Amino acid sequence: MPSPFPGMDPYLEGELWTSFHALFVPEIIRLLMPQLRPRYIALAQKYQIAVDSSDAKKAAAETYPDVRLVHTGTPSAPALTSAFGTAPLEMATVIAHSEPHLWIEIRDIKNRKLVTAIEFLSPGNKIGRGRRKYLRKRQRLLDSTAHLLEIDLLRHGQRVPMARRLPSVPYFVFLSRVEKRPITQIWPIRLDEPLPDVPVPLLAGDPDAVLTLQKALSAAFELSDFDALVDYQQPPDAPFSADDAAWVDSYLREKSIRT
Repeated sequence: MPSPFPGMDPYLEGELWTSFHALFVPEIIRLLMPQLRPRYIALAQKYQIAVDSSDAKKAAAETYPDVRLVHTGTPSAPALTSAFGTAPLEMATVIAHSEPHLWIEIRDIKNRKLVTAIEFLSPGNKIGRGRRKYLRKRQRLLDSTAHLLEIDLLRHGQRVPMARRLPSVPYFVFLSRVEKRPITQIWPIRLDEPLPDVPVPLLAGDPDAVLTLQKALSAAFELSDFDALVDYQQPPDAPFSADDAAWVDSYLREKSIRT
């Protein structure tokens, strides 16, 4: 079953993001490769994003109470089967972790030169140490002779830095062409519209490839039957603004998906 939303499905932004991302990247490569042959190749690349303890603590604070006091009742003799009673205090511990991150490199086959990098903004590279690491990588790409296409399908976390304030919409695509820097082409995307078809620039003299983002998203969604894991009766993991929440509720009721 396809996603009920016309564009990005906001219910993919939470715990399903890593699984969706792992399917989305190969679908993009599958759509691009017929346009790239025989001169170019698209390669999926992967690294781990470290989420530091402060970010983990913030996430834990949003999920668990800081302290949980357990009332044990009237003291009594310990049970014969246990040497200890119930602990009087329980707290969520902070555990740093890493998240997998995928991106795509388009290289010319003859010289193996990086022509275009396609980056995906993720929960791990939009906050904290992961963001700082990503911004350093981003700067290296912007200082290089490669084009940079960035796809941000997450409403939360920090956007890529721009000289002016971005429009207030949930999703973006950013394209930095080598010959236009520092000017960046930007596609703002609303919840109620499909993801755009965006150009993927190649070497000078070759026409742009076209990335049909909505087609890639729809294929990835249906491939893993994400609809079986999503409860559209409930709010998503990443909360909406009041206006977006009202639109989503009205839209899902109109589609007879939410009662």
